[in-house]
Amino acid sequence: MELYKGRPEDNSDRLPREIRTYDFLDDLGIEYFRTDHEPANNMEACNRIDAVLGVVICKNLFLCNRQKTAFYLLMMPGDKKFKTKELSAQINSARLSFADPEDMLKYLDIEPGAVSIMGLMNDKEHAVKLLIDEDVLKGKDIGCHPCVCTSSLKMSTKDVIERFLPATGHDYMTVHLVGED
Repeated sequence: MELYKGRPEDNSDRLPREIRTYDFLDDLGIEYFRTDHEPANNMEACNRIDAVLGVVICKNLFLCNRQKTAFYLLMMPGDKKFKTKELSAQINSARLSFADPEDMLKYLDIEPGAVSIMGLMNDKEHAVKLLIDEDVLKGKDIGCHPCVCTSSLKMSTKDVIERFLPATGHDYMTVHLVGED
């Protein structure tokens, strides 16, 4: 794996959703670094990607309420455990669960394994509420996927919060997750 600044030079083997991500970031003038890799299906692979990027990629969870009337994208540190009850109490939503892959594709144009804040650029109806753990906001940089699981990006947290999110029309709610047993 190598670290590159910006988008790939050759787009021929890239999915349209990935290219749209680079177009969106480039149009906003957001600087980002990228590495390409095989899909990471274990922590060892994730750790190698993190080492190349120089940042820990966020754990991104796509959640919904039992009725499937409210959808949430949760960004949290990769090393924290997710406790449904802990989050439910903070957002006043009982019975949170993982949303179906069909809803992920419908709202974020993302498939399982590639969930990322970048998908919010595809949520034109603003159906997904963004929840960010306070520890993510303390970091200088954010690591995420460009809507595919075969590349990862690093960009400044400030750019994501102050430039990317306003351009998508999304706001966020800060949550406090302990993640301990």
